[in-house]
Amino acid sequence: MADYQPQELEARVQDVWAAGGAFRVREEPGRAAFYCLAMFPYPSGRLHMGHVRNYTIGDVIARFQRMRGRNVLQPMGWDAFGLPAENAAIKNGLPPARWTRENITQMRHQLARLGFAYDWEREIATCDPAYYRWEQWLFIKLFKKGVIYKKSGVVNWDPVDQTVLANEQVIDGRGWRSGALVEKREIPMYYFAITKYAEELLSDLDQLEAWPEQVRTMQRNWIGKSFGADIVFDYDEASIGESGQLCVYSTRPDTLMGAAYVAVAAEHPLATRAAQQNPELAAFIAECKAGSVAEADMATAEKRGMPTGQFVVHPLTGNRLPVFVANYVLWGYGEGAVMAVPAHDERDFEFARTYALPIIQVYQPADTDNDFSSSVWKEWYAAKEGLVTCNSGPYDGKTFQQAFDAIVADLERTQHGARKTQFRLRDWGISRQRYWGCPIPIIHCANCGDVPVPEADLPVVLPENVVPDGAGNPLARMPAFHACTCPQCGADARRETDTMDTFVESSWYYARYASPQSASAMVEPDAARYWLPVDQYVGGIEHAILHLLYARFFHKLMRDEGLVSGDEPFTRLLTQGMVVADTFYRQQPDGKKDWINPADVDVQRDDKGRMVAATLKADGQLVEIGGMEKMSKSKNNGVDPQGLIDRYGADTIRLFILFAAPPDQSLEWSDAGVEGASRFLKRLWRLVMAEAELPAPGAVEPAALNEAQRDLRRQAHQMIAKVGDDIGRRQTFNTAIAAVMELSNALGRWTDDSPAGRAVAREAMLLSVCALAPMVPHIAQGLWEALGQPGLVMDAVWPEADPAALERDELEIVVQVNGKRRGQIRVPVDADRETVGQVALAEPNVQRFLEGAEVRKLIVVPGKLVNVVV
Repeated sequence: MADYQPQELEARVQDVWAAGGAFRVREEPGRAAFYCLAMFPYPSGRLHMGHVRNYTIGDVIARFQRMRGRNVLQPMGWDAFGLPAENAAIKNGLPPARWTRENITQMRHQLARLGFAYDWEREIATCDPAYYRWEQWLFIKLFKKGVIYKKSGVVNWDPVDQTVLANEQVIDGRGWRSGALVEKREIPMYYFAITKYAEELLSDLDQLEAWPEQVRTMQRNWIGKSFGADIVFDYDEASIGESGQLCVYSTRPDTLMGAAYVAVAAEHPLATRAAQQNPELAAFIAECKAGSVAEADMATAEKRGMPTGQFVVHPLTGNRLPVFVANYVLWGYGEGAVMAVPAHDERDFEFARTYALPIIQVYQPADTDNDFSSSVWKEWYAAKEGLVTCNSGPYDGKTFQQAFDAIVADLERTQHGARKTQFRLRDWGISRQRYWGCPIPIIHCANCGDVPVPEADLPVVLPENVVPDGAGNPLARMPAFHACTCPQCGADARRETDTMDTFVESSWYYARYASPQSASAMVEPDAARYWLPVDQYVGGIEHAILHLLYARFFHKLMRDEGLVSGDEPFTRLLTQGMVVADTFYRQQPDGKKDWINPADVDVQRDDKGRMVAATLKADGQLVEIGGMEKMSKSKNNGVDPQGLIDRYGADTIRLFILFAAPPDQSLEWSDAGVEGASRFLKRLWRLVMAEAELPAPGAVEPAALNEAQRDLRRQAHQMIAKVGDDIGRRQTFNTAIAAVMELSNALGRWTDDSPAGRAVAREAMLLSVCALAPMVPHIAQGLWEALGQPGLVMDAVWPEADPAALERDELEIVVQVNGKRRGQIRVPVDADRETVGQVALAEPNVQRFLEGAEVRKLIVVPGKLVNVVV
C-alpha cells in the first residue's frame, strides 16, 4: 500500500496470525517460559478505555518477551459470575447465563480486533461448570481440613427482597432495589480461615520485591498486625444483675489507667439486656443495626452512642466504668467491645466531649511543658515516644514500653488480661444469598449435619435457565435444585442454596490457565511447574488489597494441597493508572447534574491551551466544565474504543494509550493526542515505503562511515538499547516511543543517498520496526514485509545494540550563560575541563552574550554542560 490503510492492513495481519496459530503455546521443557497475565474482565458487553489500557500494557510486555526468546503464555478469560449479570437479567427478562455468554462473544471480538496476542485455546469463563467444578473440589478439601468452616455472621439484610446486600447496595439505610429499611441480621455463613495464614501473608510480602511498594504497604495495613493485650473487666453485678466478664483487646494497655468507659456493639448481649427495659435505647440499637457493616463506613460515620445504665469494674482501680452502646463498634470483630481512653485517642476524645465523660490524662511530655487540654485535641496525645505516664498511681513516670510491660504483668497476675498479638484481618465470609454464582457443595441433613457433596457428584451444576426476579435467591424456591438425599445416611436432605463470593473464582484463575482443559486436576502438576508463578501481572490499583490478597491466600492453599509450588502467585506486578477525561454538565432545577458527553461539546481554549468555555453543539449554549474525572457511565465521559478503532485502527489507539502517560499514572484522554498518534504512524509508513521502493542497499560497514553516518547509526543503536530497557526493566512505554519518534524525525531529515548512507538509514528503519513491534504490531508487520524481511516480525530476535556503534569520538555539550541555554559545542570524549571551558567560551553565540561582561565563574559538568556565570 502506498498509503497507510490500517483497517485493511490489520485485518490481513490478523488473518495471518490466526491461520498460523501464532499465539498458541505449549510447555517446552528446557526453554525459558514467561507468563504474562492481565486481570481478566467482567463480561459487561463492551470494552472501555480502562480495559484497553490494561490489556495493551500486558500485550506489549508479552510480545517483547517473545522477541527475547521466551516461550510466552498470555491467556484471556472472563470473570463471569456476579451481581451485575443478575441485575441485567432482572431488567431485561433474560437468564444471566444467556446475557453473560452473549457479552463474552462481543467482547472477545473486540479484544481480537485490538490485536492482542492471546492463546484463545486457553480461554476460560468462571461460570462454566468445567471451571467451578474444581473450585467446589477444593472447597470440600478445605472444609474437611477445617480451613473452611460455618458460623453466624452479621450482614445487611433486605427484608422485602429477602437477600443479603453488599454495602454499596445500601443507600441511606435502604435497599437499593426495594427501598426497604435494611436490617443487620445474623445468619449462618461459610468462612475461609484466612487468619490462619495472616502471619505468612504478612511476612511473604518481603519476597515481592518487584511489586509497587504502595501495594505492599496497603496489604500490610490491611493485614494489620498489632501487639497488645486482652483486658478483662468484671461485670458490676448491681447494675447488670448477674456476674460475668467483658473482654476487650487493646493495643494500648499502657493507657488503662485513663479508661473512662467501655463501648459495645448494638448486637452485644449487654446491649440487648439493657434495651429490654429502655425503649429509647432499643430504638437507638435498631438504628445502629440498620447501618452499614463495612469497617470503612463505620470509620467515617458520625460517632454516636447511648449509655446502657450498666457498669463494669476497672481491673486495676476497682472503679466502675459506664457501658455505652456505640455505632462505631462492630459485632463480630473481636468481642464486639472496646475500651475508651479519651485523653489519648481522638475518636474517644470527641465521644467523651459529646457525652460529658471524664477525660483523664495519663501521659505527659517528658522534656517539655505539659500543655494538655481537655477541650482541644492535639496530636501528641496519641504519641508513644517522648512521653511518660502521669495520673497513673504506681505506674507514674514510665515510658510506653515500661508502662505496657508493668500493666500487662499485673493484669496477668490477677487473671484479668494477657499479652496478645492480633491481626486486623478477619476470616473471609464467602456465602452469598444470590443466584448467579458458584454453588456451595454442601448438603444439610437433619441427622448428619453439613455433609460435603461426594467428589464423584461434582460439579454441583447451577441451573442456567433461570430468570431471577430480585426477590431473594431463586434457588431457595427450586426443589429441583435443593431437594436431595444425604450421601451419608440416605435421608431426605436439602442442598445449600447460597453461592460463593465471586472473589473466589478470581483468586485461582491464573493457575487454571496453565492447564485449562484438564478434566483430571485443578491444575496439572507438570504445567504448574513450567508456567507458575506468573512472571508479570497487570491490573488496576483498585485491586491492590482484596483480589491480590485473596489470590496470594489461594496460592498458599493450593500449595499446601500439593497443586502448585512456591509461596507467591505473581512475581512482578504493574498497577496501571486510570483513564480520565473532561466532564461537562448542566445543573438541573432539582439540583442534580445532567452530565454531557465530551463528544457533544465544543470547547474554547486560551493561547496556552487551557479550556476557558464550553458549549453544547446541539444548541450553542454554555455548559459547565466539571474537570478531569475517571471515565465512567455516571459522568458520561467515556469514549467508545470500537468507534476509534473503526476510524483510526487498533495500532493508533494502542500507540496513544502507551505514549500519553507512564503506565502507573493517570492518562488524560485527548482527541488531539489520538490524532497525533495517527499522524506519526502515517509519516512512518510513508518514510519506510519510500525506502522500500528503492533497491536494497548493502550491509553497513562501520569502518567506512563518515561522521554524520556514524551519528545516525549511534542514535539508532541508542534507541534500541533504550527501548529494550524501557520495556523490559523500567516499563515506561512512553519514553520508549519517544525514542523511536526522535529517530524517525532524524530519518525524515536524512538526505544521504550514498550506498553507506542508505545502508545506515535502512538499518535504522529495521531497528525502529523491531522496537515498535510489541507496541503497534500490525503496522510493524506491514513495514517488516515492505523492507523485505521474511516471516513475522514478532518471531524476530530482539536486536541488541552494537557496542561499537555506541562509542563516541566527540560529545555534544550544552553551554549556558547564567543558567540559560545559549549554545552547543562538540568536544573530544577525553577533553579535560580546561579545554571544554575554552571551547565553550569561543562558541560564537555564547560570545554574543558575553560582550562587555566579566566572566566571574566557569562551571563545567563533564559530559553534560558548561555554565558561564557573568
